[in-house]
Amino acid sequence: MIEVVVRKNLHEILPLIRAYQDFYNVENICDDKNFSFFSQFGPESNLGCQFLYRSDKNAVAFATVYFSFASTIVSKVGVMNDLYTVPEQRGNGVGRKLIEHCRDYALNNGAARLQWATSLDNVQAQKLYDSMDTKKTTWHFYSYTR
Repeated sequence: MIEVVVRKNLHEILPLIRAYQDFYNVENICDDKNFSFFSQFGPESNLGCQFLYRSDKNAVAFATVYFSFASTIVSKVGVMNDLYTVPEQRGNGVGRKLIEHCRDYALNNGAARLQWATSLDNVQAQKLYDSMDTKKTTWHFYSYTR
């Protein structure tokens, strides 16, 4: 079951956010900072929304959609910046359901598309993405870091 993350259930996915950040080798993970940051997203926010997936009443996965813009298509876009499923639930369709939910959320909120990226070594996630009706790009991502 998929539900919107709001302040009252955000604490349930903080361990999942921590595991996601650990997977991507984030340094200095802070639950208080995560709570503050992810509290700004939700059903009433123009910035985006976060969703959790429950299995047997337990939060086992989450996804976050942020809104941005793409001048190449002159449109608002949804960016699925986070998608994480606990290892024991992978391969059960949870990620696919969350992606499809995020796609519908983005499109229903005026986005022309939903887009996301993953690391080159995240082969398991790429297998899921490649099995869906998606288009893989060849863009390279660059960033400045403080």
